[in-house]
Amino acid sequence: MTTVSARQTRCRCEPLSFARASHESSPGAVRSAEYLGVTGPSNNSTILLASRSPRRRQLLEEFGFGAHEATHPGFEDSVLKPATQNPAAWVASLAYLKAWAKANEPGAAPRVVIGADTACLMDGRLIGTPTTQQEAEAMIRGFMGREHEVLTGVAVVDCRADEPVRYIFTDTASVRLGRLSEDQIARYIASGAWQGKAGGYNYREALAAGWPLSHTGDMTTIMGLPMDRLAPLLTRLGVARAPMPQDVKVPA
Repeated sequence: MTTVSARQTRCRCEPLSFARASHESSPGAVRSAEYLGVTGPSNNSTILLASRSPRRRQLLEEFGFGAHEATHPGFEDSVLKPATQNPAAWVASLAYLKAWAKANEPGAAPRVVIGADTACLMDGRLIGTPTTQQEAEAMIRGFMGREHEVLTGVAVVDCRADEPVRYIFTDTASVRLGRLSEDQIARYIASGAWQGKAGGYNYREALAAGWPLSHTGDMTTIMGLPMDRLAPLLTRLGVARAPMPQDVKVPA
């Protein structure tokens, strides 16, 4: 594990909120911007995404935030032992650790840094990203015929001012997976498509492959970046957003 050495920079913080969200978007993140009196200049500030996840990059682009750079946060969080007492706080903490580590690197300012972390929760147990085929298969089989939750923590650190400001929230959605055939499971595990994905699957890809899936909540939360809450916050902060004919609707 790489030790992160942060420079001594003050960070103005919003009150932390780890609310479990339903399908309706929570305005909490936007309210925090109003509370702090921060709207940000309406300019072309670049987003620095502390993640190399292609799915998170895709979501930013689909919601009009294509002007961003994505990079590894600089450390591996897989070596950390999950805190099961408060799963929502755990994913939010990891998101903030990623964002703050990247925000303290040279060249981060003046940009808006985003960190995110996603995990699944079933029977009170946090399920992260599988590292072997055996782990991936066990996760998929464990999900079948049952409902599990997907939690994504997000941390935004606005480095455009002398005193950076952070915004942290967690969003939760529920997923139900029906039965997969033995052939479907075997082909999926052999494909390696489970790699780098919380719970061993990507909802949109699995849905397109014909998996019997249904969900409650924001599907982008399941995909790793809850845009129903993040997009309004970025807009409120004055981050440039490409003109769009209408809001993006992710197919259910």
